Amino acid sequence: MNSRRLPLAAAVSVLAVGALTLAGCTGDTNGGGGGDGTTTMTLWHNSTTGPGVEFWEKTVADFEADNEGVTIEIQSIQNEDLDGKLQTALNSGDAPDIFLQRGGGKMAAMVKAGQLKDLTDSIAGGAKDEIPDAAYSASSLDGKVYAMPVAVLPGGLFYSQDLFDEAGITENPTTLDELEAATESLKSAGIDPIALGAKDAWPAAHWYYWLALRECSSDTLATAADEMDFSDDCWVRAGEDLQAFAETEPFNSGFLTTPAQQGAGSSAGLIANHKAAMELMGAWNPGVIGSLTPDQKPLADLSWFPFPEVDGGDGEPGSMMGGVDGYSCSVDAPDACVDFLNYLGTSAVQTEYYKAFNAPPVNTVAQEAVTEPYLQDILAAYNDAPYATQWLDTVYGQNVGNALNVAVVDLLAGNSSAKDLVKAVQDAAAKA
Repeated sequence: MNSRRLPLAAAVSVLAVGALTLAGCTGDTNGGGGGDGTTTMTLWHNSTTGPGVEFWEKTVADFEADNEGVTIEIQSIQNEDLDGKLQTALNSGDAPDIFLQRGGGKMAAMVKAGQLKDLTDSIAGGAKDEIPDAAYSASSLDGKVYAMPVAVLPGGLFYSQDLFDEAGITENPTTLDELEAATESLKSAGIDPIALGAKDAWPAAHWYYWLALRECSSDTLATAADEMDFSDDCWVRAGEDLQAFAETEPFNSGFLTTPAQQGAGSSAGLIANHKAAMELMGAWNPGVIGSLTPDQKPLADLSWFPFPEVDGGDGEPGSMMGGVDGYSCSVDAPDACVDFLNYLGTSAVQTEYYKAFNAPPVNTVAQEAVTEPYLQDILAAYNDAPYATQWLDTVYGQNVGNALNVAVVDLLAGNSSAKDLVKAVQDAAAKA
């Protein structure tokens, strides 16, 4: 499956025009419904605290109120546990009806196994008229749609403006050399430059993903996605870049045992409590950070800048990486599942999603509610990018993706070289 640019149809400042009426969907009581004309479904999501949990509870309650006889049982699963539990449930034939879909190779494997409902001809209302086709491309395979997109989540460096000011940093880094200089300024001011939750592996791997995006051409990235070919020397160069950067000691003390998103001591918690200056993460991060501040409100001085360029790299300057979170129906889910996904795509629900998660919605009408400068900057950078890809572990699927993530942690721990990292990925790909 090719890595493709997944632009939104318009930036926040250029919005679709038109009225939306939020009407209750009629819950279908066939296929999974009870003999008494009722339908019960299960929903798995990855929100475990605060506004995210409240969003799902309210959204489900509102949908149930508008769809007599439909009941949705909600299960909240920690993000780092979700993929494994979901795969087990799908393989056992006991899958949830509705669940978070990350796309890429992970979704492709589900499609190949016949585990997802085809939504292509069932998308309707605001979900059809106000979500651009490009947003659906992350949830599509061979021209068929298998998930309802809910948020576009490009990555970059989130940072505390107050801590940058304290360290005398007046301009955001645009190159890797400038990022190194900024980390030295922060250390001189007694501030941990970069928070990293390497305990969960994937946040550490994001550093390698971005360096690969800068070192490798778009053709090389597409070849790797389609053929699992990692023979180009750009993959080793990306590992060498990361190794050299890590040797400058830019990360928080104990980063190898720091979790990413759970508690004040996590990497997101370090940003939330001004214990570190910046974190490389996707656009869901503002909501996570906000849930970990002392007052559980958005961090007032939060800002963002794109991942810096690498001198001499083959990647197109300005290229972006990120995901489009969506929700799928399992293949045997009742038709009411599709009704619920269409409900998620409406502008009213999408606006509530943005307010709960502090993340950019995909519905172009709902984007009108986005006011935070950092989210506007993210959307603008994503829309202007000459090339974009999803997270590499998502693109490569669970087995190869997990091998990549673990190999990056091994590199950062000083247990392997850049060549070892690439070999570990190649070995996993050979077994896929």
